[in-house]
Amino acid sequence: MSIDIATIRGIARLARLALSEDEAEKMCGELNEILTFIEQLLEVDVEGIPPMTSVVPTTMKMRQDVVTESNHAEEIVANAPLSERNFFLVPKILE
Repeated sequence: MSIDIATIRGIARLARLALSEDEAEKMCGELNEILTFIEQLLEVDVEGIPPMTSVVPTTMKMRQDVVTESNHAEEIVANAPLSERNFFLVPKILE
């Protein structure tokens, strides 16, 4: 699988990125290298190998499961720059 400049332009438009011609060419080359590497990985036989989350054996740190008070909304939003009725206020980003 390979990606052409038209596909790069389409992805850039969807991501709202302005790419120059040089940047689009560079991005095309980089993404094609990544896809080539992924194709190589797909050829590796992993039958019978269990999935792992880390190369170092680790165990989950556990804490005591105790009931605590949970109605601390005022304390939680106390450090927020803006809040209203125990809700965080954030700038509107979508119309």
